[in-house]
Amino acid sequence: MLDKVGIAKRIAREIKEGYYVNLGIGIPTLVANYIPKNMSVVLQSENGLLGMGPFPFEGEENPDLINAGKQTITTVPGSAFFDSAMSFGMIRSRKVDLTILGAMEVSEKGDIANWKIPGKMVKGMGGAMDLVASANNIIVAMQQVNKAGESKLLPKCSLPLTGVRCVKKIVTELGVYEIAQQGGFRLLERAPGISIDEIKNATAGKLILDVEALEMII
Repeated sequence: MLDKVGIAKRIAREIKEGYYVNLGIGIPTLVANYIPKNMSVVLQSENGLLGMGPFPFEGEENPDLINAGKQTITTVPGSAFFDSAMSFGMIRSRKVDLTILGAMEVSEKGDIANWKIPGKMVKGMGGAMDLVASANNIIVAMQQVNKAGESKLLPKCSLPLTGVRCVKKIVTELGVYEIAQQGGFRLLERAPGISIDEIKNATAGKLILDVEALEMII
């Protein structure tokens, strides 16, 4: 079973040379630490930055450099700063090649719920709605089961939706899935040491096993 770092490392393998990538709040922010150093990639933060680097070492934090989740970050040579209007202009005009988001639930149709739990106070939806409406490619980084052991890969989301039929791929502590064209979670890879039966028990939505699910390489 993977921890959050393991999920981030696996998702980093999805990033290609020359990509512009938006990293959402939570597990996705960890991906910045595992992009190969010889790969030319530009990380975008919707609060107004192109060119994020890895997280700073302890004692080297700059409180003026933060990502959309208010975590301190570093920059790389050539980084650019701008206002949120320009940042969302980039997102809405589909300049971002890959968006990596966290989620509370994903449906077998590719719907995502990641911004609100009814009855709990939230400051706002942030940039999530724009990201899912405009992204060409969305990968979700999430835990597959909640603290009660209930699956978060569902036939239908129970929480308020952020986007409809927008998720392409999901990486969890148990495996890698793609949303099949006809609906359903197609298992592509298993996390090290995880069996098919464990994955079946942790997937409430339709699970598709029509390809050989090899053990994940981290």
